[in-house]
Amino acid sequence: MPPTSPTKPSPVKLYDFHPPVEDFRSAVLRGLSQPQKVLSPQFLYDKRGSELFDAICRLPEYYLTRTEMQILRDNAEDIAATLGDRVLVELGSGSSQKIRILLSAAPQVKTYVGVDISRQHLQEACAALMDDFEGLDAIAVCADYTRPLPIAAIPELQNRPTIGFFPGSSIGNLEPAEVIAFLKTVAVLGDLIVGVDLKKSPIILEPAYDDTQGISAAFALNVLVRINRELGANFDLSQFEYRAHYNEKAGRIEMAIASLCDQTVHLDDTKIAFKAGETLRTEHSYKYTIDEFQLLAMEAGFQPVQVWTDKHQLFSLHHLKQM
Repeated sequence: MPPTSPTKPSPVKLYDFHPPVEDFRSAVLRGLSQPQKVLSPQFLYDKRGSELFDAICRLPEYYLTRTEMQILRDNAEDIAATLGDRVLVELGSGSSQKIRILLSAAPQVKTYVGVDISRQHLQEACAALMDDFEGLDAIAVCADYTRPLPIAAIPELQNRPTIGFFPGSSIGNLEPAEVIAFLKTVAVLGDLIVGVDLKKSPIILEPAYDDTQGISAAFALNVLVRINRELGANFDLSQFEYRAHYNEKAGRIEMAIASLCDQTVHLDDTKIAFKAGETLRTEHSYKYTIDEFQLLAMEAGFQPVQVWTDKHQLFSLHHLKQM
């Protein structure tokens, strides 16, 4: 697929593999028809959702981003050495704040590929990287990174060594079996550097996902705004609330939107009934010990090489090499 032209002139080359609106509609209808209603976390990240998530990352309760960034700063030279001069492919790049730490420490990296589902947010972030890092070629790939990456359609990745960078705790959104499948899928990138949130007290975990300012709630509820806007549904946001709690036995934060009353939502000709208290699951965020995650990586065919963490053992970065 040839690169598409953005609305405004931009030096960023864009490859658009964003699923069409029909896929969004069918996925939403399928998720809302299940006994436990569910939406994929990827649908949270339209432009507004991405902006709200960036705001979450700046919250005092949300330790994940600042802790991971400190790990990157403290170990930048060590991590940069693992990159070599390979093409650096970031999965779920968002606003690309973390990649700046690595690019500053790795001037030998000349090609960066950002992969994200939010097209406009991605293009703007890649353009900013090209402005700030002289000689860097930043390429935007609008795609669902949980699906096989269409490398054959991206000339810049042909016959060039690559390394994947998957920061944040997004891998925790996958069920453990899905983590193995995902790692096998992205093995096409070669080595991986993956961010993994570690198990800890609910006293720390729960406020990180349900902050006092209500930004986490706005982020979750924004998916209903998106469904209304893009699919013509009629969700009344005043009749739903956001909930998050840590399921210690399962080792995961469980996030959902709960109906405050018995109600019926319309999407096209489909009527979707909600009972009072019924939940629509938006995300799970699994937490692991270092050993637990490394066992999953080995099941996927990777050899753990190195792990970097902070002094409080809140978060971890793993360098994985294909066996």
